[in-house]
Amino acid sequence: MNNKLKLEILEKLASLVTAAFGLVAALAWNDAIEEVISIILPQPSMLWGKIIYAFIVTILVVIITINLGRIINRLKESIKPTKKDE
Repeated sequence: MNNKLKLEILEKLASLVTAAFGLVAALAWNDAIEEVISIILPQPSMLWGKIIYAFIVTILVVIITINLGRIINRLKESIKPTKKDE
């Protein structure tokens, strides 16, 4: 097996493992947030609890995604070669 194929296989494997750990982390956060909501809103209003939970998670995802995008863009800008580097 040539090195290019080995590298491609390792890159795909790393992506799959990262996605799997991301799913595990998301499920752990899911349980934690659901528990907090259930403490704040007792059993009678489970529908409202789920709506509030979905709203909180959506806001968190949007904020985190925007911030990660900004961080990545700043990093890309700092890595771009300057005229001195060319």
